[in-house]
Amino acid sequence: MKIGKISNNDLKKLIFNNLTLDRKEVLEASEIGSDCAVVDLGGELLVTSVDPITGASKNIGSLAVNVACNDAYCNLAEPVGLLMSVLLPEKTTKAEIEEIMKDAQAACNKIGVNIIGGHTEVTDVVNTVVITTTVLAKTNDRLLPNRKLVKVGDRILVSKHVGLEGTSIVASDFEVKSLKFLNDEEIKEAKSYSKLLSVKEESLISRKFNVRALHDITEGGVLGAVWEMATNLGLGANIRYEDIPVTDVTKKLTKGFNLDPLRFISSGSMMIIVEKNDSEKLIEEAKLSGLLFTDIGELVGKGITMEKNGEKIEITEPSPDELYKVV
Repeated sequence: MKIGKISNNDLKKLIFNNLTLDRKEVLEASEIGSDCAVVDLGGELLVTSVDPITGASKNIGSLAVNVACNDAYCNLAEPVGLLMSVLLPEKTTKAEIEEIMKDAQAACNKIGVNIIGGHTEVTDVVNTVVITTTVLAKTNDRLLPNRKLVKVGDRILVSKHVGLEGTSIVASDFEVKSLKFLNDEEIKEAKSYSKLLSVKEESLISRKFNVRALHDITEGGVLGAVWEMATNLGLGANIRYEDIPVTDVTKKLTKGFNLDPLRFISSGSMMIIVEKNDSEKLIEEAKLSGLLFTDIGELVGKGITMEKNGEKIEITEPSPDELYKVV
């Protein structure tokens, strides 16, 4: 099989079709386009999700924290605790382990979540650090987005810029190669994107509006997220290439490495489906907080497409992320 997340067809056939959901407390289970499960604990809702970090070595602790919490933020939930499994190759030093945990704790301090348990093991079955993090978050049924209310004409917004995570990973882990395409100041900017990978602020702002669905843009990039979101909602989508926000640094880096920035891992950018009447208000509210939200398209009846240079291009199912061409 190919490196990266397994295909959505295989995910459905091999995983989801072999699972049974028969507990009344389970309100939602994770599925294509929706990464969290929601459990009714009687009064409050538990939102939980699990994520691995396998394609990075620098800043891996903070990546593990932010990627896990971002799933909860996409359900407008508040992360409370994290369970973290850390598998380490034999060559790992004690100093490296300590640095990973300091990095993770710094990210926790920033967003207000605790690491409350997990497992740490040195094993010869991995040749690089693998961190798997489970988030435990809380919310209530008033805040939980209702995907059943989405409709044709709802707007598709994205926050910040796409490709931030992939750019920061490549610039940090492959700095020498990256210097062929970026100058010193651009390398510094690319590395700084690692500080922008939480979508906590997007989640807090979105609570004020009629948002119907949210999705963090991870492996497969913005095009993968559009495909997953539309598929999950049972509708089509049409987005505009020219409106997708990509920084000049990400454009230069991906061009140098021959990568597609729209298929580049993009934690730190959230995709939001919002009622048309609320979309401009949400964009303006975010602007007041110094946060960029961009309208890139809308939900349609059928077909998942992108308009580019006057032509409509079909958006296909996500394939392994562009990051794996480098790491």
